[in-house]
Amino acid sequence: MPDRCHVYILASQRNGTLYVGVTSNLAGRIAAHKAKAVPGFTKQYNVHMLVHVEEYTSIHEARAREHALKRWRRVWKLELIEKDNPTWKDLSGEL
Repeated sequence: MPDRCHVYILASQRNGTLYVGVTSNLAGRIAAHKAKAVPGFTKQYNVHMLVHVEEYTSIHEARAREHALKRWRRVWKLELIEKDNPTWKDLSGEL
């Protein structure tokens, strides 16, 4: 069975600061963000709500998607989140 990789978007609040990341251990990575154990951007700006997740079977595909999303305009990211998660529910409880 291939390893699963995830591209995810975190938010500080609805329409707040956004962060795009990639990981092969989604639950662990989100727990680290929530515990503020990941130094840098997410800790500094209190970006902790998991609002969007995509699953890939290849780290290469996941990193390519992460790179593409990071280049997207903010409005496109907001539309992507709102399409599948219109209430901006924190999806981390479903992991």
